[in-house]
Amino acid sequence: MLPVLVFPDFDPVLVHLGPFAIRWYALAYIVALVIGWRVMRRMALRPPQVATLLQVDDFLTWATLGVVLGGRLGYVLFYQPALYFSHPEAMLELWHGGMSFHGGVLGVVVALVVFTRRRGIPLLGFADRLAVEIPIGLGLGRCANFINGELWGRPADPSLPWAMIFPRVDTVPRHPSELYEALLEGVLLLGIMLLLARRQSVRERAGLLTGAFLLGYAVLRAFAEHFRQPDAFLNYLAFGTTMGQLLCIPMAVAGIGLILYARRAPVLLPIAVQDPA
Repeated sequence: MLPVLVFPDFDPVLVHLGPFAIRWYALAYIVALVIGWRVMRRMALRPPQVATLLQVDDFLTWATLGVVLGGRLGYVLFYQPALYFSHPEAMLELWHGGMSFHGGVLGVVVALVVFTRRRGIPLLGFADRLAVEIPIGLGLGRCANFINGELWGRPADPSLPWAMIFPRVDTVPRHPSELYEALLEGVLLLGIMLLLARRQSVRERAGLLTGAFLLGYAVLRAFAEHFRQPDAFLNYLAFGTTMGQLLCIPMAVAGIGLILYARRAPVLLPIAVQDPA
């Protein structure tokens, strides 16, 4: 028999502190938010400047609420509405996992709209600066999925050097699809966004970076879904698609629309407001 990797049985809890526990899943969100916040502070000051550092700092709380509330509600509504509506208390059990990236996007969009209107910040210009660092959270989140031993892949050819058996599931060699997504949605997409954001001509087109992110994520996620085992409670949908692929369709359409809009819209002008000393 060919040697096949076996999934290491990681402890989903990183540190136990008495009755409290720090889980890898939560740590991934915290680290992603902190790193993303630091990167966005640098992005916001690049010409044309669209926000002050204080405004970026204030948005961190809004982004956190948008990601957590939107991600959880998205999972409840998109994936298992019957289960959670019959057991509503389970909606609060975030430590069991169950977050939807598509729901998180909607939550952040709501936070962006409300925040920018209240602060008088250009919505698309601010969204562009935020879009650049979102892949950081995607990559770290997929690594946490792998550590938790969840969202495993479809059966793979045993001759594949990195085919892996997930003992909690069965003894079938599978694709470690969590790592595929970490590399595609995290590393690759982050590299693309950083390269685009280096060009001032791209940053001046409000909505272009946001559109590029939405389209890039939709394409990469839809591709990665070919290696990921669909959730058992949903299985395959129409024409052999998955829920993740179907949810990527409106993201791709929105991304293309924003790119077309940005190419025709007036050049973004820098703000004149500075943080108080």
